[in-house]
Amino acid sequence: MSSARWGAILLAVLMVTNMGVAWRSEAADRPNLLLILADDLTWRDVGFVGNAEVKTPNLDQLASQSMHLRHMFVSAPMCTPVRSALYTGLYGVRSGAYPNHSRTHSGTRSIFTHLKAHGYRTGLQIKQHVAPRETFDYEYLGGGHFDFEVTRAFVTRDPPQPWMLVFASNFPHVNTWGRVVPQQLRAHFDADQLTVPEYLVDTPETRDKLVSYYAALLALDNQVGELMKMLEETRQVDNTLVIFHSEQGCSLPYAGKWSLYDNGIRNTALARWPGRIPKGSTTDTLLQDVDLAPTFLDAAGVDPTTIDTGRPDADGNTGFDGSSFLDVLLGKTDHHRDYVFAQHTTVVVHGFREPYPIRSVRDDRYKLIHNIAHDNTFWIRGIHVASPIDSWRQAAEEDGEIAARVRWLSHRPEFELYDLQHDPLENNNMADDSDHAQIKRRLKTQLDAWMRQQGDDGLETELQAPSRRQGG
Repeated sequence: MSSARWGAILLAVLMVTNMGVAWRSEAADRPNLLLILADDLTWRDVGFVGNAEVKTPNLDQLASQSMHLRHMFVSAPMCTPVRSALYTGLYGVRSGAYPNHSRTHSGTRSIFTHLKAHGYRTGLQIKQHVAPRETFDYEYLGGGHFDFEVTRAFVTRDPPQPWMLVFASNFPHVNTWGRVVPQQLRAHFDADQLTVPEYLVDTPETRDKLVSYYAALLALDNQVGELMKMLEETRQVDNTLVIFHSEQGCSLPYAGKWSLYDNGIRNTALARWPGRIPKGSTTDTLLQDVDLAPTFLDAAGVDPTTIDTGRPDADGNTGFDGSSFLDVLLGKTDHHRDYVFAQHTTVVVHGFREPYPIRSVRDDRYKLIHNIAHDNTFWIRGIHVASPIDSWRQAAEEDGEIAARVRWLSHRPEFELYDLQHDPLENNNMADDSDHAQIKRRLKTQLDAWMRQQGDDGLETELQAPSRRQGG
């Protein structure tokens, strides 16, 4: 064989070898990505945020090793819209997944697709609640609440290849309270001794529901502990970016779910990446669910501004609605966004009575809520039929303040404006206060611009919600 041919063969071998070395080197430099999702967890209910009723040692330890993202918000107070926004980087009306139990528009791409295209293995465990698989093309690991062997098998399968995993817990969702939560966890709580949060009405039924909810929160904390233990045992702590995200609030009345008050859309969120993210740190900048997918891509070495999401907005742009907050995590900046937005679609929620579309915009101090069909009655099964609402109605017969709160659950004015700095529980509506008219106009201008960019027609969009059902 001629020396020239030998040289060509040697060059080809070296090129292939170097490509393999380069890929492994690149993979070694890119972190694994673990997103831990709670299910219906009000942001203020974990130990490290200040709830003295619930001991969450594993979450508390994770918080001590992480940056606490104190003002992370979801863009809807229901499961499917939140998860779709987290995975696609798009708000719900634009992606199509704005009602609960909905699906994205055909052609929409998700973080699973984007990361797979850049060498990642992507998976999801337990709760799915998104559609279609064309958009969310993850490897499904199954629905076992405490099956960490399948988790371990996934993260150790191919050491050179980085992975992204969503551990989508079902805790502390109401559906787990009586069926899945180990009953011994309820023994940690005495209903008569609990301090009932001031935004709830203190009745025996409320206390009983709190015991079930808090027990489910302990189950979630146990899951977090098992996941952190698994990363330690597989020696993947240092090269794994962990995000904990609490989703929307609990389903008890005024605990947040199905509302755009902070209990509904504010999150408990943590970010840990040893050696990169300062441990025990906090940030108060505004962040949103649509920012997560760009951040994961940025951490993986992919420029998120080059990504085509497959779904244009009203201006024809196909990039993300969100943007990477990696520089916030790395301590390079303390500001990310000026506003966070949210929408709630009542149509197709179980037991809804009338269309009741709600939109909101929030800056670092004020929030404006627009109840678009405010003359209608807001009524859904999870609030107005499920326990403990009957006990609240009975208490309202003898207490005018409770009666007003029960009425507010169904009947609200067109606009609500709150000063979160002085009124964190959003009890004092200033929408008709002339001293705050300029703030209201500013926020309404921002909200209108966001709705236009999303192609959101308010009531008409609400009425189209049935067409977005999964399988519809």
